[in-house]
Amino acid sequence: MLFQVRIHGRGGQGVVTAAELLSVAAFREGRQAQAFPSFGSERTGAPVVAFCRIADHEIRAHEPIARPDALIIQDPTLLQQVDLFSGLREDGYLLINSSLGFSELGLGELAARFRSSRAVPVPASEIARETVGRPIANAVLLGGCAALTGVISLASVIAAIRDRFSGPLAEGNVAGAERAFGFVGQQIAEVAGAQAD
Repeated sequence: MLFQVRIHGRGGQGVVTAAELLSVAAFREGRQAQAFPSFGSERTGAPVVAFCRIADHEIRAHEPIARPDALIIQDPTLLQQVDLFSGLREDGYLLINSSLGFSELGLGELAARFRSSRAVPVPASEIARETVGRPIANAVLLGGCAALTGVISLASVIAAIRDRFSGPLAEGNVAGAERAFGFVGQQIAEVAGAQAD
């Protein structure tokens, strides 16, 4: 199994940290993982992409991920600026930090290409503001990623957060990841329930 994740955001939003935390969570589960960034410009606010590969075997590839299995968008303002969806597999996963639905974001047609249980908007910035005190959504989104993909467990995400941070910052991020996990799980359950009716 090789699972590839591409994370889009802006400088200063913890995009690189998100990829690193994801790789640590995978390591904690006994898997191989790698995380690395790609910077267009290293200033705060500039678009940033980070990548994470998770595998049950040695990872030999080191190039940027062109065909991700999962796409995490930390900043929806990039929608008009960058081709975020390039290469995303139709059986892939899409997690976007937004309190708006896909139609409201102008992504209704794109989201319709995916199984509805694999494309979920989550209000990660709002959750982070409430749990951490600032709208840095990177760790929150990893909780959502755990619920959406099942590739890593919430317990491993929490352990990775506590490895990286300490004190109130760690616990705020843990609380945010837990809330996002619950939010995404509920969205998936509601879709499944609607499809069963």
